[in-house]
Amino acid sequence: MVFLTALRLTRARGPDEWWRKRKVFKLAAFFYGRRRNCYSLAIRSLHRALVYATKSRALKKMDLIELWKQRISGGLESHGLEYWQFMDGLHKSNIQLNRKVLADLAAFEPATFESLSKIALDVKEAENDENSNKN
Repeated sequence: MVFLTALRLTRARGPDEWWRKRKVFKLAAFFYGRRRNCYSLAIRSLHRALVYATKSRALKKMDLIELWKQRISGGLESHGLEYWQFMDGLHKSNIQLNRKVLADLAAFEPATFESLSKIALDVKEAENDENSNKN
């Protein structure tokens, strides 16, 4: 089959194209200027925004972990322990609390956090006694 005009070579996209563009325009609705109305600019900006969103989810997790470590370290300053000693002591005494819960305890439940730090300190002292008995 031979077409004599280029007009017959084009394929009618129909409603599929409309719905595909509609999804993009709905996601780009908060952009400014032509980036919200012009499809080629909207799709480019939208891809960039989604890349930033993906990276930001990982950065948010890292920021929260750093915040929790700082809160735990701040609560431990008055008990004479360092963060790694505290976490090691809790791990060896089979206390399975995550950093978020420990940070909340350090900020809002100082008595409970003090008892946890005593447990970790006891584990540390028991290790020191074992090491001194071996020598």
